[in-house]
Amino acid sequence: MSGEDLPELSSEQKRWAFFAAALFLGAIGFLGFALSNDVLVTFAIGWIALQIFGYVGSIKMAKGDFAHPLFKSQVMLHVVAAGLLTALILRAS
Repeated sequence: MSGEDLPELSSEQKRWAFFAAALFLGAIGFLGFALSNDVLVTFAIGWIALQIFGYVGSIKMAKGDFAHPLFKSQVMLHVVAAGLLTALILRAS
């Protein structure tokens, strides 16, 4: 499929796609940290798996709309997970 066939994304769609990508890259970074320090490895692997299945499933059900409430709720779910992980790390140090 060429780029000419795809519709232009709105600014809101770009923003939510960016947030999802940033969270995913943060989870990949945390996986590297977890593997190197041998802590929370199961959580790190599971979090990435949940993001993959959650984002793909919500995008399929939203028919490719990154600004759909289902996709937004998936992103916010992972924001909460990142916040809880941050709180856990801050509490442990």
